[in-house]
Amino acid sequence: MSSAAGKRVVVTGATGNVGTSVVRVLSEEAEVGSVLGLARRIPEWSPPKTEWAAVDVASEQSGLVEKFRGADAVIHLAWAFQPTHDPATTWRTNVLGGMRVFDAVAEAGVPTLVHASSVGAYSPGPKDRAVDESWPTHGWPDAAYCREKAYLERALDTFERDHPRTRVVRMRPAFLFKRESASEQRRIFGGRFLPGPLARPDLLPFLPEVPGLRVQALHTDDAADAYRLAVLSAEARGAYNLAAEPPVDAELLGEMLGTRRVRLPRTAVRSAVAAAWGLHLLPASPHLFDAVLRLPLMDCTRARVELGWRPVRTATEVVEEFLQGMQQGAGADTAPLKGRKVG
Repeated sequence: MSSAAGKRVVVTGATGNVGTSVVRVLSEEAEVGSVLGLARRIPEWSPPKTEWAAVDVASEQSGLVEKFRGADAVIHLAWAFQPTHDPATTWRTNVLGGMRVFDAVAEAGVPTLVHASSVGAYSPGPKDRAVDESWPTHGWPDAAYCREKAYLERALDTFERDHPRTRVVRMRPAFLFKRESASEQRRIFGGRFLPGPLARPDLLPFLPEVPGLRVQALHTDDAADAYRLAVLSAEARGAYNLAAEPPVDAELLGEMLGTRRVRLPRTAVRSAVAAAWGLHLLPASPHLFDAVLRLPLMDCTRARVELGWRPVRTATEVVEEFLQGMQQGAGADTAPLKGRKVG
């Protein structure tokens, strides 16, 4: 447990979009003495005070308990977005793997568990006003991502009942972007061979405007700071919404890109997405498209008041940085974030 040397924190999924930011932020925090990053593949990247171990949450239980013993906090970030055509596989990694992590936290006696939930856990909600953390978390059942995030919310309800001495924090961030994640997210959602340079405004003849397509964004580093604050705070528990302003929609993107907007019906866009997904040309499923159209906007007052959290970057800055990263094939020195320029 923590000593004069500082807190010991274990991070699962430590080499991904969120994990790399969380590990870096923790490694720079004076109150953190050591960080153990868990991932399926150990990276060459070596931030201060950080050690690595190869662990697959989809299949390991005893190994997790061993790695968690003596930790002050476990931050659970491990998540698989693909394959969308095989939801049983993502269920094994995300849901069963998440429950293995929770069980290992309890067995190892870790006093703090910080879990990466998501705006995707929320039930359909309004786009014209923001909801707080009391909004139902039943997800959109057709989308595997939302279904899995919502199921783990229920698993945590049971965990908190059975282990009241463990401080449980649930982070519910908006869509997370940074320059270094651009290549990974292009592969996950757009496909391995989607040219990144298509993000250039001069190559877009028009910008589709779909009714209901209004979401929130957040820089991954700003989300990581919220995780840091949750680890350091002895009082923080429960759910925290995390998002930057303003909400992102076609009007905002059109102004950013200087591109003409063309209103398209939902059914036409969904049919195109469904056809491309059915032909294995697009990894992002039409079910996720349906979910995005229904996600509520989130009120982040609780994180500001209780954690003292403030995002440094606006959503506009986040999207601009991400688009530049796509154009440049940006990445980082970990297997999930490996950069690659296509086009």
